[in-house]
Amino acid sequence: MKNIILFCTGISGSGKSYFIKHYLPSNLFYSLKSATTRPMREGEKDGRDYYFRDEQYFFTEKLATLLWVNEEFWVQGQPKWLYGVPEFEIYNNLSKNLVYDVIQPKYIRQMIDWFKANKLSRYYDFKTIYFIPPENTIQTIQNRANMPDDKLVRQKNTCNPEDFLRAGIDINFLTKCSASETIISPKLLKFLSKQIKTK
Repeated sequence: MKNIILFCTGISGSGKSYFIKHYLPSNLFYSLKSATTRPMREGEKDGRDYYFRDEQYFFTEKLATLLWVNEEFWVQGQPKWLYGVPEFEIYNNLSKNLVYDVIQPKYIRQMIDWFKANKLSRYYDFKTIYFIPPENTIQTIQNRANMPDDKLVRQKNTCNPEDFLRAGIDINFLTKCSASETIISPKLLKFLSKQIKTK
């Protein structure tokens, strides 16, 4: 049986990380870590949350995905906020089910294309969860923005149905997370139960 790559996709604050931490069955999926140039937030640790690297790293190391999240409003002399999953992060965990937490569907496309280019796609099934945006989207983004340009980055990195169409990505499951409740589609619950039974 093939392993799974589960893409958790939705805007900032839609509950992706919360779902991965609290609702994915323990030890069933390995959460891929990205390298990033952005500053380390309080409580984060290099190698545990992200690989915190300089810009040069993104031009010398082999990456499966490359995200430049402040590209639209970047100006010369300002730092670039780059993200990307290093190839070693995937190769070191190829025997596992994988989960990738990413906002924009176009980066799911990058990951799938990388697997195809490296002739690894035959070993994996790709599944995407779309996290329905919270009702108070603007306030959620404002509350989470805690660094310079953070608010703009979160607003510009959208995750709309149109973004999935442009990237050629199908939505397999729907989930809605909020402070009061988490709604997981029966189809997703059935899928996760199957993974537990076949582990």
